[in-house]
Amino acid sequence: MELYDEISDWLIKYLNKHKLETFVVGISGGIDSAVTSALCARTNKKTILITMPIHQNPKETLRGEAHIKCLKKKFSKVEALNINLTSTYDELKKTTPARFQTDLSLANTRARLRMSALYLIAASSKGIVVGTGNKVEDFGVGFYTKYGDGGVDISPIADCTKTQVWEMGKYLGIDKEIIKADPTDGLWEDGRLDISQLGMSYQDLEKAMIDSNSPNYNKYLEIRNRNLHKMEPIPICKIKNE
Repeated sequence: MELYDEISDWLIKYLNKHKLETFVVGISGGIDSAVTSALCARTNKKTILITMPIHQNPKETLRGEAHIKCLKKKFSKVEALNINLTSTYDELKKTTPARFQTDLSLANTRARLRMSALYLIAASSKGIVVGTGNKVEDFGVGFYTKYGDGGVDISPIADCTKTQVWEMGKYLGIDKEIIKADPTDGLWEDGRLDISQLGMSYQDLEKAMIDSNSPNYNKYLEIRNRNLHKMEPIPICKIKNE
């Protein structure tokens, strides 16, 4: 069985097992959400795809919308939604003291607002929120927002490297503009790319994850250790029995 068939089959079994009806996926205009949404759509289960711009680069949103239109033409059970969260985000900023508004805290706030919107839709649709993180991000270096894009019910591509995601994208007919787009989390006013935040490409990260002799291995460990708090279980204060 090919990887994309294996994942789609897994998605169907999960939904049926839990007597649910709908996949809910946030669409960013990037390769991970494009592949994840295509895998969900090809199950022929109801799939709601949502763009959620927050002061977004129009190119990212347009790529996402074009991808959704393409899936709607191929699969009858795909539904499209656009929930513009810009005013919600601006209102939160307005009511929060400026001293708490750092670039990082605001970037993470965008991701958490989107997570809330996804769960709003999922909870009213007998659905689940489908994660779009890959193996490098989710289990390699923890490159995601805790309770933001990390707040999901299932993660179908979380055991796939970025290279595997790109390869699946080609097979699934994902638009070339999405495949060749520079990876970005879309959370920053300056539109910064993933490579500038991580300090290396996904290809180099993948090599470092499997080869301790990689020239980037120490850098990989540095990033990973910094984000381990996201990947480990929530610490619990265990009370001693008297």
